[in-house]
Amino acid sequence: MQTDTQVSGAAANSLERRLDMSVPMAEIEKEVEQQLRRLSKTVKMPGFRPGKVPFKMVAQQYGGQARSEAIGAAVEKTFGAKVREQNLRVAGYPRIEPKPANESAFEFTAVFEVYPDVVVGDLSGQSIEKAQLEVTDAEVDKTIEVLRKQRTTFEPAGRASQKGDRLVIDFTGRKDGVEFQGGKATDYPVFVGGGMMLPEFEAALEGLNEGDTKTFDVTFPADYHAADLAGQKVQFEVVVKKVEAPRLPEIDAEFAKTLGVKDGDIVKMREEVRANLEREVKKRLQARIKNAVMDALLAVTPIDVPTALVEAESQQMAEAAMKDWQQRGMVAKNMPVEPSWFADGATRRVKLGLILAEVVKSKDLHAKPEQVRAMVDEFAETFEDPKEVVRWYYSQPQRLADAEALVMENNVVEWVLSQSKVTELAIAFDELMGNGA
Repeated sequence: MQTDTQVSGAAANSLERRLDMSVPMAEIEKEVEQQLRRLSKTVKMPGFRPGKVPFKMVAQQYGGQARSEAIGAAVEKTFGAKVREQNLRVAGYPRIEPKPANESAFEFTAVFEVYPDVVVGDLSGQSIEKAQLEVTDAEVDKTIEVLRKQRTTFEPAGRASQKGDRLVIDFTGRKDGVEFQGGKATDYPVFVGGGMMLPEFEAALEGLNEGDTKTFDVTFPADYHAADLAGQKVQFEVVVKKVEAPRLPEIDAEFAKTLGVKDGDIVKMREEVRANLEREVKKRLQARIKNAVMDALLAVTPIDVPTALVEAESQQMAEAAMKDWQQRGMVAKNMPVEPSWFADGATRRVKLGLILAEVVKSKDLHAKPEQVRAMVDEFAETFEDPKEVVRWYYSQPQRLADAEALVMENNVVEWVLSQSKVTELAIAFDELMGNGA
């Protein structure tokens, strides 16, 4: 097929390209006729046997469809040939803009984006903090205490309520003597000082006994989400049905069994807690350093990214968020999710994807088989039968993709650290774990 091609005017952004192309109408009409001839051999119409429908009738009914398909195929072929000829890396799909009708040729403009050229900048001036934390008995003790709190039970207190207690209450809220919407509940569990309710409300629950009734004032904050209550003083009446004190489990054989130590051995429990904690600490330290490395790469490698890729990534992130919310029991129709909400995160992901690909390629940081095996072994070590998990990964090569991707990321991290100014910095356990225990 003969075509004419030329590059037209200025692009709308640095990655946009516009190619003016044309396809001779004679070539398109030839393709249309060939399609209709092929179709006429099998098409069925009332009153005619298959393959015996007059060609004119086939052309009348299917000519428009055939011409549309012929033009589409011609555009695709022409565009593909020109892209290969100019060695262009097209991002996304082109937008085809037909030009005014021309008897001799079908003329159109293909508008598309290309991948940017990625040149990784100089990392020698980048300072990266590498957090360090050694797991000691203190961290193991603190973790066991957190596990105890997660298994807290409650029992009748037999005394006045205090911070940390769980109360079961009925309450009614009134504004100017009239009950307001959302201000009433029955058999409502609340922790004294737990932060679930307004501070004034929870403070008023201290010192109460089972069966007590109390009436008190509460002033809603000025930025309260219900506009008709924001900044307003209301009155609550509370009836206390239960006062329950927290009871932490003892660190004994029964507690060890709840953590999966079948024989209840306390020493073994501590060893398993330490091993799990060391894995979690390692993972979080790696995540922090990896994030710092990615920030450094972005800082020294400013690039434009194709809008098409950002839009596609935003859509995937929106779909993932929707799926996550559905798994949490939320109703999809009540959660309109706009891909544009994820644009900033999607842009970062696309930039990093392009930069990482260039670093891996230019520095030959591809995952080596022995590295992938070590990563799979690490995945498997937390399972009851690690060998079976390893066999599962290697039974189908595509399952190794996640491990290979992580290995390549780790290779990039090590390379960036070797090029940057690295400062080792001790980090507090609570800061790393994100808790205030």
